[in-house]
Amino acid sequence: MIAASSSGRYRHESLLLRSACQCCRSDDGTLRAIVHEAIAETSRIEDYVEVVVNWSGQLYACDNIRLGYQLVDLDQYTPIDMRAPGAAHGVHALEVAMDELAYALDMDPLALRLKNYADRDPMKDLPYSTKELRACYEQAAERFGWSHRPMAPRSMREGTELVGWGLATDQWDAMQMFARASAVLHADGRLVVSSAATDIGTGTYTVMSMIAAAAMGLELEKVIFQLGDSTLPVAPIEGGSSHVTTVGSAVEGACQKLQKQLYKMARMLPGKPFEHSRFADVEFFQGHMRLRRTTAVSVALPMILAAAGASRVEEKYLLLPNMLKQKNYIRATHSAVFAEVKVDEAFGTVRVTRVVSAIAAGRIMSMKTAHSQVTGAVVWGISEALHEVTWSDHRLGRFMNHNLSEYHVAVNADIHDIEVIFIDEDDRIVSRLGAKGVGEIGIVGVSAAICNAIYHATGKRVRSTPMTPDRVMSS
Repeated sequence: MIAASSSGRYRHESLLLRSACQCCRSDDGTLRAIVHEAIAETSRIEDYVEVVVNWSGQLYACDNIRLGYQLVDLDQYTPIDMRAPGAAHGVHALEVAMDELAYALDMDPLALRLKNYADRDPMKDLPYSTKELRACYEQAAERFGWSHRPMAPRSMREGTELVGWGLATDQWDAMQMFARASAVLHADGRLVVSSAATDIGTGTYTVMSMIAAAAMGLELEKVIFQLGDSTLPVAPIEGGSSHVTTVGSAVEGACQKLQKQLYKMARMLPGKPFEHSRFADVEFFQGHMRLRRTTAVSVALPMILAAAGASRVEEKYLLLPNMLKQKNYIRATHSAVFAEVKVDEAFGTVRVTRVVSAIAAGRIMSMKTAHSQVTGAVVWGISEALHEVTWSDHRLGRFMNHNLSEYHVAVNADIHDIEVIFIDEDDRIVSRLGAKGVGEIGIVGVSAAICNAIYHATGKRVRSTPMTPDRVMSS
């Protein structure tokens, strides 16, 4: 039996993975059975659940998989979502177990994962809409220098610190909901795009403006994106890394309808420069509509409105997921994260000195904001691994450490080199944009990679988070 417990900050305990260690030990590392059982706490007034165990049935090819989930009512608060709810600690259990299995087999942890790579979902026998996880492994391992890693624990040292390298695989759902968006082109060339979306620091303002600007061939400065008002076209919650795939697709749809309306208006221009063209023959570029085959035929968008005597032109779009098509695929983002730790043997302190995270999340719409999302997620993963824990008063069911003086999070001194790699991927099953979403995939697997690196450094397995000095020393 291989066990790994979850992060205390999620109020989730007893994550258990009975892996295929005993079945595989005498053969080539092929997984024979995976059992992942979770026991979750909730309040007595709500049955809040997280999808903790699901990923253990998707990440690796295996013929025999059993997932179990039990819910316990307690006199405490109802738990709520945090980033990558369920996956941040559910995948931790799986990936730590996989590392233990690799050592039991005397097999490189990356080789074990590649040996059991799943080209199709092992439980539903469905193909993935796209899956570039192999490329994640390859590029991250090369950048990290994994091929130079000695297998034996305690084989690398710098001064008073033991050095360890660990890895983990990540997966998160690639979701799409429904949303409406409107696009209004004004006579002065301004494009105003609206949806009752939210921006919780994920760059929604920026990426929606970029999508609209690219669709209409406008400079970004010409685009205004409006959100956060219930009078605007309806949008879903910002959760599940689905805003770009959902609201972004609605924005592009509204812009495409706007293009078609402008094309119809342009066909009526004096001289009829587009008379013998089709919509497919035109493109929108630098504030103009022009023929693809000859850029000499080009008209500024404000001129189209002026000729029609219109002060503005507006279109709306309703984005509904193509469920008939999507249900035939497993839609997910993937990542491989590699971590280096340095552990002071005398004090048990752990420093995460290097992280390389390779992300396959479809088409990246904004490289800068996506990079920021993943970097922040890695920071939070380091915080989960080494610092964050809640303590409860078992008499009253209340949290005892309510503030940042007692609930510790990672600070600048805890964070060192973080490198993010985005793998080329384009997923038109998940969204018309080819995007999947990157908000949550960045944290999944970080704590497991750090745990596995600590074992490689020290030869001691810490199966619960946070991996504080006392736990590292007592393992």
